[in-house]
Amino acid sequence: MGSWDEGGVRARIRELAARDPERSRFGADTHRYELSPALPEVEVGAFEEAHGVDLPTEYRSFVTEVGDGPAGPGHGLMPLTVPRRPETGEEWAVDDEWEEDRLPGRLAEPFPLAEPLPGRIGASAGELTRGTLMLAEEGCGSYVRLILNGPRKGEVWQIDPDWGGFVLVSPDFRTWYTEWLRRSS
Repeated sequence: MGSWDEGGVRARIRELAARDPERSRFGADTHRYELSPALPEVEVGAFEEAHGVDLPTEYRSFVTEVGDGPAGPGHGLMPLTVPRRPETGEEWAVDDEWEEDRLPGRLAEPFPLAEPLPGRIGASAGELTRGTLMLAEEGCGSYVRLILNGPRKGEVWQIDPDWGGFVLVSPDFRTWYTEWLRRSS
């Protein structure tokens, strides 16, 4: 698969914004229903080379055909590259979790789980996220992550170290993102 309908995605986001002028839906006050421009293919290729990964096709095509966040599930889709607000160019969303993902070699490491790990995780959460890319923050230490390698490559998992464990939430990025577009009506 791979190709996205950029115009359709952007139209749906505009529709969601028009229906939520107060930004009362969860996360809307953070992502503001804004979608940054798509990234040039060369920039995404440079990211992959620098980190020793091949991004899953559905996610890669989204950032090269549609946009690099933030409108999306949770508090918004985390940008692949330096996060900047589309209208102002100001940096946003850079936190310890985002920066930790970009440490040399971290994304290329093997994803350590073969099966979901439900329940309380505690202190080992950092080790469990190797080989994954943060897609969105859900709040209170809960994150949605994209598996980058191994048999579960391309799946979207949620990690909630205190209560929910590390569990599968979607078979792929396209399903995860389009479900947000649909359910946010």
